[in-house]
Amino acid sequence: MPQTAPPDALDPLTRCGIIAVVGLPNAGKSTLLNRLVGEPLSIVTPKAQTTWRNVTGLVSRNAQQLILVDTPGLLAPRDPHQQGMEVEALSAMDDADGVLLILDSTGPPPGNDRLQRLERALAGVRAPITLVLNKTDSAGAGQIEALEVWAARFHPVAVHRISALRGDGVETLLEELLQGLPPGPFLYPADDLATQPVRFFVGEFIREAVFRRYKQEIPWATACQVEEFREGENPIYIHAVLYVEKESQKGILVGKGGTAIRDVGMEARQRIETFLEAPVYLDLRVKVMEGWKRKASRLRRLGLRAPDSDGGERGHD
Repeated sequence: MPQTAPPDALDPLTRCGIIAVVGLPNAGKSTLLNRLVGEPLSIVTPKAQTTWRNVTGLVSRNAQQLILVDTPGLLAPRDPHQQGMEVEALSAMDDADGVLLILDSTGPPPGNDRLQRLERALAGVRAPITLVLNKTDSAGAGQIEALEVWAARFHPVAVHRISALRGDGVETLLEELLQGLPPGPFLYPADDLATQPVRFFVGEFIREAVFRRYKQEIPWATACQVEEFREGENPIYIHAVLYVEKESQKGILVGKGGTAIRDVGMEARQRIETFLEAPVYLDLRVKVMEGWKRKASRLRRLGLRAPDSDGGERGHD
């Protein structure tokens, strides 16, 4: 829930608005959010579909507060887990004052099925759309122009060519977003960078370490839940559980003699300590929750968005 804003944020000249950052998987949405906020909030890996839940970052400058919502990549969902990810993205657009449509300039050309899927998702969007063509430093002029022509059907209020990784064009984009915010009081304190609790980011950083160290099905079959967080201790004690769908996946994740999971824990702990600016003791375990991606009740137990039903899959918890 939004906290009470500072008194100066109630000035009638202040501006505040919510901008949903949407696009296909691996378009650079999370990289852009991190660049705009100035803090690595959203996990970024070379693999697609690393963002499973909306991540909200804040940019407050003078009398303007920009609330950015990084969303899961839009795709054709294959199971209740991916259906929940789609709901996350669509709900962010429903609640937004504006939409940042991020396109990978090196990605699929117009007419591709993935872009058609994106087109259907954006069909009912009422908020003004700003088109952002990312990775333009690696794309050809023809690729960029073709995407601009395709995206013109959404009647974007502005078009920006950027490189979120290098920072090219990002400051200009940010200034335009801030200037276009609707009048209104700040919804969050001006020095906040995010809206989710620390536990949320701890779980994301652990999952990021899994994505970086494993291939094939393991990263996408592994969910993280922070069971305990003792912030008053030195070092901070964190107990977290990685849930996989099968015993065979548990064996791979743990590794011979537990060496693999220790490496994951070490990488995650370093990331968490940097984020918290404090020493951390990370107690990391691996458990099996059979078929968690296919059962709405188990998705909700893990703190993930789920469809209203198990989609025909039935089981006992």
